[in-house]
Amino acid sequence: MKYDHQSIEIKWQRTWEESGTFHCDHHSDKPKYYVLEMFPYPSGNIHMGHVRNYSIGDVVARFKRMQGFNVLHPMGWDAFGLPAENAAIKHGTHPAKWTFSNIDNMRSQLRRLGYSYDWRRELATCTPEYYRWEQQFFLRFFEKGLVYRKQAPQNWCPKCHTVLANEQVIEGLCWRCDSAVEQKNLTQWFLRITDYAEELLADLDKLEAGWPERVVSMQRNWIGKSIGAEIVFPLENADSSITVFTTRQDTVFGATFMSLAPEHPLVEQLIDGKPEAPAVRAFVERIRNMDRIVRQSDDLEKEGVFTGAYCVNPFTGHRMPIWVANFVLAEYGTGAVMAVPAHDQRDFEFARKYDLPMQVVIQPEGDALDTAAMQAAWTEAGLLVNSGEFDGLPNDAAKQKIADSLEASGKGRRTVNYRLRDWNISRQRYWGAPIPVVYCDTCGVVAEKDENLPVLLPLEVRTHEDGRSPLPDTPEFADCICPKCGGKGRRETDTMDTFVESSWYFARYTSAGKNDGAFDPAALKYWMPVDQYIGGVEHAILHLLYSRFFVKALRDCGYMDLDEPFANLLTQGMVLKEGAKMSKSKGNVVDPTEMIARYGADTVRLFCLFAAPPERDFDWSDSGIEGSYRFIGRIWRLAEELSGVLMPVKACSATAADAATPQAKDLRNKEHATVRKAGADISDRFQFNTAIAAVMELVNALYLAKDELSGSEGGRRVLSSAVATALTLLSPITPHLSEELWEVIGNAGRITDEPWPQWSEEALARDEETIVVQINGKLRGRVSVPAGADAKAIEAAALSEPNVARHLEDVTVRKVVVIPGKLVNVVVG
Repeated sequence: MKYDHQSIEIKWQRTWEESGTFHCDHHSDKPKYYVLEMFPYPSGNIHMGHVRNYSIGDVVARFKRMQGFNVLHPMGWDAFGLPAENAAIKHGTHPAKWTFSNIDNMRSQLRRLGYSYDWRRELATCTPEYYRWEQQFFLRFFEKGLVYRKQAPQNWCPKCHTVLANEQVIEGLCWRCDSAVEQKNLTQWFLRITDYAEELLADLDKLEAGWPERVVSMQRNWIGKSIGAEIVFPLENADSSITVFTTRQDTVFGATFMSLAPEHPLVEQLIDGKPEAPAVRAFVERIRNMDRIVRQSDDLEKEGVFTGAYCVNPFTGHRMPIWVANFVLAEYGTGAVMAVPAHDQRDFEFARKYDLPMQVVIQPEGDALDTAAMQAAWTEAGLLVNSGEFDGLPNDAAKQKIADSLEASGKGRRTVNYRLRDWNISRQRYWGAPIPVVYCDTCGVVAEKDENLPVLLPLEVRTHEDGRSPLPDTPEFADCICPKCGGKGRRETDTMDTFVESSWYFARYTSAGKNDGAFDPAALKYWMPVDQYIGGVEHAILHLLYSRFFVKALRDCGYMDLDEPFANLLTQGMVLKEGAKMSKSKGNVVDPTEMIARYGADTVRLFCLFAAPPERDFDWSDSGIEGSYRFIGRIWRLAEELSGVLMPVKACSATAADAATPQAKDLRNKEHATVRKAGADISDRFQFNTAIAAVMELVNALYLAKDELSGSEGGRRVLSSAVATALTLLSPITPHLSEELWEVIGNAGRITDEPWPQWSEEALARDEETIVVQINGKLRGRVSVPAGADAKAIEAAALSEPNVARHLEDVTVRKVVVIPGKLVNVVVG
């Protein structure tokens, strides 16, 4: 009997597909379980990272199914966006043709791995059947004021020819192509995610039990809540003012100058007609394209330029020169900072560099700071000085008093500030969902009518080699009728950020194929939220935050009754090669298709799950996958060798009466202990590697016991039960091998439909233990002793074993080492 993985795996994949084994619906009396892996971009081929991610999800899905859950496990394609468009342009083809060809190929690869998807629910976000509902959501958001249009400085990728959301700029570079991001003033569409900042922050408390602490912390930091006050600083000789946000209003008497972000809208007004204007404009131009992360770095050399303008400290009445500084960001607070150099390190460095005044307003108890001697800002607690009526107050108490004074005097107010900014969803690219808006000379900005959805993305266009969108130059698309007045209109030619599509796809799976609405309310209520979501930690801020916002916004538009989309989150590690991320440019890519052809899908799945715990990175190893292949061969040969011995029995079916000998008892005990450990490892912690290791130990025990147990009816029942258990425990991991051997042994039905085995306390209880006896490290016998026997009793039993006693004749026993429960080693000389 040859292990022909190719024919075996294809045979069972066809069987599962034809029988609809993994189909599911919401009309079930079983408890539901929705497991989902983040869906892929149809880039052309799956990679080992995909295989690991989807193998983890498949084991969870199959395991839960065995536990009696009604499991939803779908798959689809994040099919719009820059990667597909850029690749299509590079290869001289249309993005649609490129995308659907890649989907066909990747679907074939996923099917070849035997994943338990309900393929009837497959979706692709680039189809009108999908994005029409996204356009409907946009209209509802527009009605509720959750989407708006404004002009503002935007992150611009010169290579991708499109804007980027703040979350898509990583260390100053485009998240896709690593080009340096520039700033451009553009009019764009925004989703008002900031309306949900407080709820997004508060609801993280609900996720702490099921999400990695790191992801929760990253979202908390990204939302960035600060409690403080706004203070208004009047401009000198002008009717306007500068408002700052600060969490340190206790230091306002020490504010000696003002720092503005280069992008602050007041800068041009302040320098108008002043001799400083040319230098300020040159500085602004140089700084505005700098990396945002670098500008916030503590190591950044502080730079600035004086505007020639002044404002007035509302508490001291002192003149404060207004500077433009490189470390102030327009998107944080108000883009203006009251500089308190004696108590803020950045302001301290700036003041020292440009010889600006300092004023100590917080003194440490028992000390007196001297600005001339200070080497750094004093940022610790203390008592207020030089602060008028607030002198002598502890600075924490002074925060409240000064906030009261601000509000009473009209010089400011208490407020909360968030780092989070509204989500810019406009993209100046072709391959995306059209934004359903029309511009009319008479009516202005007009939302498209529901009955006119979907606004179809025209496919009969030629893309530009430089990436510019062809939509503005496509009259069949751009020229239209105004939905309001019936006159001439022009369509919005920007498309939506592809993260919009991935912000609700998980909900659409519950109702995939529904044509008269986005969701089937009953199906949505039954399946959501996703019980277990699996994907990379790189999505902590982008996709995971957007999805949480989208669900809340859809809830408020009446689409669903849900606060959070994902109850539990697993962030899996990467698959590396020689310590580095796999990359074509590095020539270190391991091709899953090649590995499947050589070793089989089961071996590839087994290795990806055994190599490391799921949350950790692991290094691809040729010897490692060889080892996994050998283990599968070892099980195959065991079943082949015992083909005349094994009976078609269920897992854990051998009884205490069957296990009449010590070895039979030991094997039965091992069988039940393995079920207990594997179940706990998978269920509680997704520790697939230790679960697999436990099954490997059970297989070792089978090899040791097979000869002795094959000779009796009871022994054969114990062997058969243990083999059935090993195959059943492995079936979520190596499903094809398990199905095939289950059938070969003669079992009725399929192992895929078997329940997860149940271990028993009775089988785990041991009245006797088998102790191995060695002489100078060589096996000389085995003895049975009462469970829990002490070392003296074990030693006596070992030395009296007949074969051991014979080997000890005429030699001197130097030492006896007893390891209770395992062995005795006799050292002779």
